[in-house]
Amino acid sequence: MSLYFNFFVFFYLFNISHKSFGEMFTSMMSVNEAVFTERQLIDPLRIYIEHETQRLNDIKRFLSRVMELHNEPSVISNPLVAFKLLKRLQSEWTNVIHSNEAEENLQVLRESFSMMEDSLPKLEDLQGAAQGLMRLQDVYDLRVDGLVRGHFQQITNGRAVDIYNPPVSDTLSGDDCFLVGKVAYDLKDFYHSVQWFEEAVRLFRETEWSPENEGTLVDALDHLAFSHFKTGNISTALSLSQELLLHDPVNRRILLNVEKYEKLLVESPPVPGQGLALKRPDTTYLTTRNVYEKICKTKGSQPKHFENPALFCDYFTNGNPGLFLQPMKRELISHQPYVVLFHGFVTNVEAKSIRDYAVPGLRRSVVASGVNQSTADYRISKSAWVKDSTHSVVGKLDHRITMVTGLDVQPPYAEYLQVVNYGIGGHYEPHFDHATSDSSPLYRLKTGNRVATFMIYLSSVEAGGCTAFIYANFSVPVVENGALFWWNLHRNGQGDGDTLHAGCPVIAGDKWVANKWVHEYGQEFRRRCSINPDE
Repeated sequence: MSLYFNFFVFFYLFNISHKSFGEMFTSMMSVNEAVFTERQLIDPLRIYIEHETQRLNDIKRFLSRVMELHNEPSVISNPLVAFKLLKRLQSEWTNVIHSNEAEENLQVLRESFSMMEDSLPKLEDLQGAAQGLMRLQDVYDLRVDGLVRGHFQQITNGRAVDIYNPPVSDTLSGDDCFLVGKVAYDLKDFYHSVQWFEEAVRLFRETEWSPENEGTLVDALDHLAFSHFKTGNISTALSLSQELLLHDPVNRRILLNVEKYEKLLVESPPVPGQGLALKRPDTTYLTTRNVYEKICKTKGSQPKHFENPALFCDYFTNGNPGLFLQPMKRELISHQPYVVLFHGFVTNVEAKSIRDYAVPGLRRSVVASGVNQSTADYRISKSAWVKDSTHSVVGKLDHRITMVTGLDVQPPYAEYLQVVNYGIGGHYEPHFDHATSDSSPLYRLKTGNRVATFMIYLSSVEAGGCTAFIYANFSVPVVENGALFWWNLHRNGQGDGDTLHAGCPVIAGDKWVANKWVHEYGQEFRRRCSINPDE
């Protein structure tokens, strides 16, 4: 009993000290915490299995004693054997059949699990993770059948090409595919649900059902049939529905569907040899979707220094004495828009310190929505604001930014450092950092416009996560400890339309960045105005 007591005390103390950050799928840091959470569930499950194994072994021993009599029935003439028979039938069988030991073992496991429930992912986390997989599928044109086998593959020139090889490969089960398809299905996204349900059906047919599964072959067939119907593939919907009737011949809903599909095919027979290709639905809210996804996938027309002599790398001091002995490694990425990459801008120790400082304040990232702010599916990450008055390393970075840019980055002339951690398929679709004609006047009145952006890469990633400049048609990969700088406004104060940019979805890795946005106000004598829009 003391073992259980100590076990419960440990879980209680862990549970009250463990802070739930919510919306786990939006931050890989939170996903990594889930690894620790599951690790805490392993011991209770192992103890449960040990106790259940002992209980079943005890029952097996009881069965062995019972079989001794029935293998040699003549020994019943022995009064000792007869006594034991009557005793077993009167009490021992009752004790075995009505034993509460199995329920007690299960109750201990359930109580251990319940103490961890606040730290477990919610349904929205599972849905968000599924949408993250579909986002990677779309943006990087990944094959679903490849993902199911653990391969991140695109079709290039008619053959499958791996764009990322994970160090440890993993596969998806039929139930995994069913859940992803179900998320798409519930969103009425039948383009994705067809593809994922097809894999679910295939895998369910090949494997035995497991008790931890949520879906079954019948469930997958049912959802796949309706998904095909919604995409206009009536013939396949009919065929799948007829297969469903083999499993449930009296299901009235399926019978009505079969009748309906047969009638539709009579009214509009399919054209022989003309297959129905799945078509991804168009979008109305993101007009640059195709360009954005192409740049994320191909990295755009990357600027090449040897092709453009105006692009260069150098050791940069900006005329600041603080950089004379240790100049910054500068790479000019683009002239229009003006984009510079500073290599080795922070050290590993500084990057880790900033990440650690930000962790307690990380919350789901928001976007401007009129005069308010709200979460959005087009920005999947968590962020926190870190003040230099609280952490000295942030003050050092602010000073370093001032040295390389010549700008005043202290509030109110700039915003506090925003630290961002991306989630599963984490991204930020195309947006401007500066206020546009669509922006709230109150926003611009309160902050002034953002004249420049300074983005520091606090980690590396294994694949994906580039910063894509949409209209300029190029992207910059994540360079660990590097910093990306660009002007958002022309010298005449007008926004530079070529700075429309996006954070491409992270395929694999834990992407951390720190953003410093500098305002017009306070920079009047540091970056002088001009009426020439080309400056």
